[in-house]
Amino acid sequence: MTDRAGAVSGAAAAAAPSQGFSPAYRNYALFILMLGYTANYVDRQILAILLEPIKQDLGVSDTQLGFLSGITFAIFYATLGVPIAMLADRTNRRNIVSAAIAIFSTMTVMCGFVTSFAQLALARIGVGIGEAGSSPPSHSMISDMFPPEKRASAMGIYSLGINIGILIGFLVGGWVSQWYGWRAAFMVVGAPGILIALLIRFTLKEPQRGHADGTTAQAAGNAPKVGEVFRLLWSQRSFRHISFACALAAFGGYAGVTWIPAFLMRSYQMSPGEIGTWLALIIGFVGGAGTYATAWAADRYSKRDVRWNMWVVAIVMIVCFPLSVAMYLSPDKYWAMFFFLVPAFAGAAYIGPSLAMTQGLVVLRMRAVASAVLFLILNLIGMGLGPQAVGLISDLYAPSFGQESLRYALLTVMIVWPWAALHFWLGASSLKEDLEKARNHGLK
Repeated sequence: MTDRAGAVSGAAAAAAPSQGFSPAYRNYALFILMLGYTANYVDRQILAILLEPIKQDLGVSDTQLGFLSGITFAIFYATLGVPIAMLADRTNRRNIVSAAIAIFSTMTVMCGFVTSFAQLALARIGVGIGEAGSSPPSHSMISDMFPPEKRASAMGIYSLGINIGILIGFLVGGWVSQWYGWRAAFMVVGAPGILIALLIRFTLKEPQRGHADGTTAQAAGNAPKVGEVFRLLWSQRSFRHISFACALAAFGGYAGVTWIPAFLMRSYQMSPGEIGTWLALIIGFVGGAGTYATAWAADRYSKRDVRWNMWVVAIVMIVCFPLSVAMYLSPDKYWAMFFFLVPAFAGAAYIGPSLAMTQGLVVLRMRAVASAVLFLILNLIGMGLGPQAVGLISDLYAPSFGQESLRYALLTVMIVWPWAALHFWLGASSLKEDLEKARNHGLK
């Protein structure tokens, strides 16, 4: 194989052929892909603001709600991401992203027609299947349009879809649910994704693999098997730490974003519309600022030392921990929202730099699968177990804490923030050597 890793020099990147991608088109493509990721997160997170009304309507427990928002979704989303990413490393990534968005948007609309917990679980499985195919191919496309020195920022902008999606999901979901019911909320947020799928299919081009790295599709060779990708990644100490750190950060993030609306309803008697407005503004704007600012800082400081990609994230995780504890111990809703500003800032801050480094730790035709492997670990532990753990702990705490059991369940899982910071820091220690190993692997 005569490939190169993603982390090549700026000089090589500057010499890469443009393939007709003007700066304006490149930014447009990034924006449209970010819209697709926004639809992904709207459809994924709309369930959080609807948990309490669903609980009352369908008569389910917190453990069942945790299963619905965690394992039911994550196991299909995470495991199917790898075979779909393998296909994306061999075929047209744009078409895969478009089809995936159309599927999960349609299944979100179908959630509005269910009449039982089992039907809702099946519909959410359908959403997970669709969403499995959208992110890894998008990451690969972005890496082929943006050179290494701009890649963390590009991934950070793409990852803004998380915050914008949560903003829309909470704001629209909260008020539509309050006015028209939770079924209507699913229908309203699902439909726009079909239009985004069409925009991706008919206005974006499939980028040539490797042009941002100064190589060609022919030089990239055939796509390796998933086993080779996994062996290369797992042989790198930095990736082992980064992937586990991401999983821990996602565990805390998904646990919080899934259960905070129900916590605010139970502990502070806030209405769905009020909660949706508060969380939309905080997670959407403050969280979006955190997602971009962390990626920007990683790009800036990593020019001096590539390890800053992980050091920046570790610092953010450490600062997040005490403020998360303060939030769940707050005496009233206003203090809770005030303390939530920092955890919201940190919520998705790890994604841009982690994705950029993962793309750099493999060769060109491994990129979609590399992202899928990272997301497999991140989502099975984070998305799959985070919401489920809170639901289980809340039910266990209920005999002792009653209505406040959810507060203390959320407080219990916050220990993951400093734990994640430790692994991001440890991942930085061997990052330089592992990036070099990836470059050497590509020259074999």
